[in-house]
Amino acid sequence: MTSGIRVAVYGAYGHTGRFVVAELQERGFVPVLSGRDADKLKALAAETGLEARPASVGDPASLDGMSAGTAAVINCAGPFAATAAPLIETALRVGIPYVDVAAEIEAVADTFAQFADRARESDALIVPAMAFFGGLGDLLITTAMGDWTAADEAHIAYGLSSWHPTAGTRAAGAVSRERRDGRGVRYRNGRLEYHQDDLPTLEWPFPAPMGPRAVIGEFTMADVVTVPSHLSIPDVRTYMAADAARDIAAPDTPAPVAADRFGRSGQTFLVDAVVRSGTRERRAVAGGRDIYAVTAPLAVEALDRILTGRTKATGVASAGEIFDAPDFLRALSPHITLEQRP
Repeated sequence: MTSGIRVAVYGAYGHTGRFVVAELQERGFVPVLSGRDADKLKALAAETGLEARPASVGDPASLDGMSAGTAAVINCAGPFAATAAPLIETALRVGIPYVDVAAEIEAVADTFAQFADRARESDALIVPAMAFFGGLGDLLITTAMGDWTAADEAHIAYGLSSWHPTAGTRAAGAVSRERRDGRGVRYRNGRLEYHQDDLPTLEWPFPAPMGPRAVIGEFTMADVVTVPSHLSIPDVRTYMAADAARDIAAPDTPAPVAADRFGRSGQTFLVDAVVRSGTRERRAVAGGRDIYAVTAPLAVEALDRILTGRTKATGVASAGEIFDAPDFLRALSPHITLEQRP
């Protein structure tokens, strides 16, 4: 039972953080609101009736205070290049699991590189990128793999109807571009590599009802870290619907606007995950609404499984490694549709 368990949510007043807080409450958890902005926390606490604990990533004592008496922490505050390491240090120090919703490729890679040994030695659970990008794709690829132990290629095509970015998405993107010195990144021959090639436009055969759509190839997302962290696939590629890629690139694209009583935007998505081994191909497809809103059930379902012992690994682990991927996706049926094709 998880009813009444307190969970610290860092960045609780952000766009995704609010969805996470609502999902935790829906499932009987008691969120403890935290973040850097005391005024925003105070306003959210007044709105929700929940406890607020301001904390700064530059003040370990405040992070310890945020975590006191909680069973876990969910980090929703980007850029994760700045927030992930201090919050993971806190989780290790306090002895609680850590989950984040990072989509920053380098930040997710840093989590694996910097904390894998320590987390394993202390039998801790650290789950980065438990979100639409990084987490969902990893679960779909793992599901598509089935009984395969290796594959030649993995492809994840994101069919977003549009992409109205949050302020947090724009800030995280700016940090990533600065870290890459404007270069692109891809996963080839079993490693991340940086390049300055132009990104190709091609047609991806999304299944019905979406159908074929123009996508930007090598529009690389955090899946290139999560998938190969536990699956033997030397070539992992991600693609983005061309219209959505133009939205995110345009500086004047507005932030998402609520279109229903749950606060979700009108954005829809179809994620087509394909693995290939020789001439054989398998796929898993997920559809739903609002990439930010669907991140909340992904993160909270992960937390629920961690706290109830439904895990397969310790240390730093991606969604596909630590959880039963097909079962996890089935549990998200109120939020996504799922189709698996051999």
